[in-house]
Amino acid sequence: MDLAAQLTRFARLSERLKLELRHSWMSNGRRESVAEHTWHMALLAMLVERHLEHPVRMERTLKMILVHDLVEAEAGDVPVFETGPRQEAKRERERAAMRRIRDLLDAETGAEIADLWNEFEAAATPEARLVQALDHLEVQLQHNLADLGTWEEVEYELVYTKMDPHCAHDRFLAELCETIKLDAEGKMEAGQVDLESVRRRVGRSR
Repeated sequence: MDLAAQLTRFARLSERLKLELRHSWMSNGRRESVAEHTWHMALLAMLVERHLEHPVRMERTLKMILVHDLVEAEAGDVPVFETGPRQEAKRERERAAMRRIRDLLDAETGAEIADLWNEFEAAATPEARLVQALDHLEVQLQHNLADLGTWEEVEYELVYTKMDPHCAHDRFLAELCETIKLDAEGKMEAGQVDLESVRRRVGRSR
């Protein structure tokens, strides 16, 4: 198969990310697609770059953002709080999906995409740590923009647990995390959520 045909075939697969819906709602009441989440992360990366305590290679960061959820074109999106067979099999399904995605392309391009995805999963480089942080920050940012009625109750607790570990390595990311968390608290308070009870459940009582 020639390169143009390979790229066209890959584009058909990646288009599924525009159709795959996440457990996140938009401010107008419709569900967010994986592709929209990816775009918002890329924009956030551009905005935070100059303020980071630890510099990153922005080209590699943006490439990693573009491919970090690519496996969901085949494996689908599974919310972090979901339990059961889908969550238990998630990692292996995603690894298998990445192998198939890699093999759709020429060897060099396929290897680059697989390497970027594996780097993101390992979260050991400055770029991967930033992308991991933005992945979690964007989720909460989008939740803050949506109607509180779209939140699952478990997501009240995730405000205090899912972002912090991924942002602690960088002062600016930690500051951004706290700002997004304060917005979430304001939203929950306005919705009559008992914040003290939520904080006690996660050991964050004030």
